[in-house]
Amino acid sequence: MSNEACHSGEIVGVSFSLHPMCNQFIDIILGTLEKVDSTKVWMRTDDVTTTIRGKAVHVFDVSKAIFIIAAQTGEHIAYQATYSIGCPGDAAGDVYLAEDDEPANLQAIQNIQQEVSAKFSLYPLGGVHYMDMIYKQIDAMKAYVHVSPAHYSTYLRGECFTHI
Repeated sequence: MSNEACHSGEIVGVSFSLHPMCNQFIDIILGTLEKVDSTKVWMRTDDVTTTIRGKAVHVFDVSKAIFIIAAQTGEHIAYQATYSIGCPGDAAGDVYLAEDDEPANLQAIQNIQQEVSAKFSLYPLGGVHYMDMIYKQIDAMKAYVHVSPAHYSTYLRGECFTHI
């Protein structure tokens, strides 16, 4: 893999696990994955996680829709995800880079209001001033949700804005 492809940032990926806290967890997980429009991303599910790869706009659209649709079941939903842009280990294989930047799920979820709690950790690699980047992102989140410190992460609480 060339260094140029490694740092292009065109390919974004997420590996996530959805945890409905109920006996119908399998139906909720599989039903949610069926309801989400994933035509603009590469997506595979195994017995532990689901991986989505593609353009950032589409990866975030699909992963956000998965959480919102699962949360609409009324069950307590835990969603753990690791997002990645670029190297190491990223390659052009197993990815779909849709031609457009129009989110496929926005219309279906844009009017849904959902209270959420989340922990956020950012690990920018390769930079000398990585804490500046982390603090900048934490400050940006304050415009949308309540932000407070937590060990190894930042705690977020508020309404999930599906139109963002």
